Amino acid sequence: MKFLSYSFQGQASWGLATDTGVVSLSSANYPTLRSALADGMLEKLGAAAQGQPDTCTLAQITYLPVITDPGKIICIGHNYEEHRIETERDKTENPTVFLRVADSQTGHLQPLLMPPESDHFDYEGEIAVVIGKGGRRIARNQAWEHVAGYSAYNDGSVRDWQRHTTQFTPGKNFVGTGAFGPILVTRGEIADGEELNLTTRLNGQVMQHATTAMMIFPIPRLIEYVSTFTTLAPGDVIVSGTPGGVGARRQPPVWMKEGDLVEIEVSKIGVLRNRVEREKL
Repeated sequence: MKFLSYSFQGQASWGLATDTGVVSLSSANYPTLRSALADGMLEKLGAAAQGQPDTCTLAQITYLPVITDPGKIICIGHNYEEHRIETERDKTENPTVFLRVADSQTGHLQPLLMPPESDHFDYEGEIAVVIGKGGRRIARNQAWEHVAGYSAYNDGSVRDWQRHTTQFTPGKNFVGTGAFGPILVTRGEIADGEELNLTTRLNGQVMQHATTAMMIFPIPRLIEYVSTFTTLAPGDVIVSGTPGGVGARRQPPVWMKEGDLVEIEVSKIGVLRNRVEREKL
């Protein structure tokens, strides 16, 4: 099944995605997609909505980040060998981890905001893993059972702010720089460990391309590692890393500019599409 979060007539909602629109599943008990995940009701609510008429068409909605209120957004750095090499990072036994905050995100077809403080705005196409079943110290061989589904993510990075110190946080958390969507595709639609293609395009030109088979630390290893130091909860998001080809490491560097169209395509999920706009003061 496929789900999304959206706004319709000024009201935030979420629902089951259909070929032509969305069937709203928002209620007093389950006002957000995350709340349905937390109660273990997502698949049941989705199944009950199958065949019901659309509440609204896709053309009528404003897309929101798939999980609008995540407790944690855990991002993985240097998880593809080509990207590790281009950034001149040493090999490590464990993943590189940093965090995003919720208001740094934006939805599909919404502006990707370039802050006025910098022109070094870079793309990072990634696959987001949404947690469905919480846990602590999750064994690698049980990790798939904790996955609700997958989406596309653009971990938009303000590179000069990212490099102020050895900590990534400032460059990864400007408001509206991280795009998340368009939909959540549930685990049942994608076989555990199935190889997915990930492609980033800037104004139609392919800038990044890889498959999940090229990850240094596969998804079960990420879940095992992250859940060792923090309790994973339903609706938490693990952003699993970007391939080589980022703009900062090209010669000359390629920065996203106002008016640029950036697309993150993941097989079996779809295309996350955003136009770059300069954030207004």
